[in-house]
Amino acid sequence: MRKKYRAGFVAILGRPNAGKSTLLNALLGTKLAIIASKPQTTRTAIQGVLAVPGAQMVFIDTPGIHKGDTLLNRRMMETVRAAAEAPDVVLFVIDALTPPTDEDTQALDLAKKAGVPVIAVLNKIDWLEKKPDLLARIEQYRQWHDFAAYIPVSARRGSGLDELRAEIIKHLPVGSAIFPEDYLTDQPERFLAAEIIREKVLHHTQKEVPHAVAVAIDSWEETPKLLRTAATIYVEKPGQKAILIGAGGSMMKKIGTQARHDMEHTFNRKVFLETFVKIRTNWREDPGFLSVTDWRT
Repeated sequence: MRKKYRAGFVAILGRPNAGKSTLLNALLGTKLAIIASKPQTTRTAIQGVLAVPGAQMVFIDTPGIHKGDTLLNRRMMETVRAAAEAPDVVLFVIDALTPPTDEDTQALDLAKKAGVPVIAVLNKIDWLEKKPDLLARIEQYRQWHDFAAYIPVSARRGSGLDELRAEIIKHLPVGSAIFPEDYLTDQPERFLAAEIIREKVLHHTQKEVPHAVAVAIDSWEETPKLLRTAATIYVEKPGQKAILIGAGGSMMKKIGTQARHDMEHTFNRKVFLETFVKIRTNWREDPGFLSVTDWRT
């Protein structure tokens, strides 16, 4: 008997740095969400669609649960709550290396409110030296909630993902595909370009700079073989601007070169990229700036 087609939305929830964006990219088999070892790297819900024989999974990656101490952060948490309202399945991503935290509790509370199957995804198992440590971590979370399944994975190495995909499909509703087969994401290319630039900033800067950065795409001209684009990187203080530019413009050149390379790979065409750095004091608390610009980047 032929199996019925299944399709639905899968929300990815968890605390910062649990590996949600790495997991999304690994499940999709392509890099969609930017990755950095800084909390709050993801600022908006990013949708990624995976079609496999007999099923379509629409993943929604969300910012990590954190304290909303700025207007930007409060809007990020609104994004998380909205994404958790109506999924068909929730992936609760756990950092298997560390004990549960208050942020895990908050993320799980949101997952429970969705009223749908919640799969516990224990990530980073490639770093665990002893299997009993993993079993102990599972037992800790078993006390919190009756999860639909416990799936150990390494998003970084790609292990456990086949089992995870199969478990997700079991819980999706029967129905037709939601998007065309070749559909990948709801995010426009401008957004992806800005995120690529921000990722390079995150990789090359420290302390307060990553959180103080926003990227706006100023111009966008494209042909089938060439993309010309200009972007402004906004920071909040003169010192941050100096760090970004670097001695003789060295830091900005490095960021621009690496961003251009990734854009060419992502958009499959030659890219001409110009970047500028400007100061916008306290932009994270400026509703006008957040409304006019794409605050998500």
